[in-house]
Amino acid sequence: MRFFLRSMLTGCFLTLALSGAATGAMAKDRHVKITNNTDSILSEFYASDVESEDWEEDILGADVLRPGESSNIDIDDGSGSCHFDFRAVFEDGTKIVDESVNVCRTRVFTYGD
Repeated sequence: MRFFLRSMLTGCFLTLALSGAATGAMAKDRHVKITNNTDSILSEFYASDVESEDWEEDILGADVLRPGESSNIDIDDGSGSCHFDFRAVFEDGTKIVDESVNVCRTRVFTYGD
């Protein structure tokens, strides 16, 4: 009986510990400050989970980032993922893709110098 209770308590503890770890991973801050240090207007910005085969919607929408401007963007898509591909489209036609950006660790992402 004592062994059974100890096994039950150990199982409950492990379940709580693992669920806490999962909750901690889900609760990571995914806000990234996107900075445009180029000479061109950043007109579109996309961030898609690395597992996605398509680009998500343009995060900037009708907004743009002029040279020297920044925007704090919440990259969290609800998947719990930390790795996203970024795609920036500039008004001059330049397109830049950066793969597997860790948004759980990256606080500032800068285009240009």
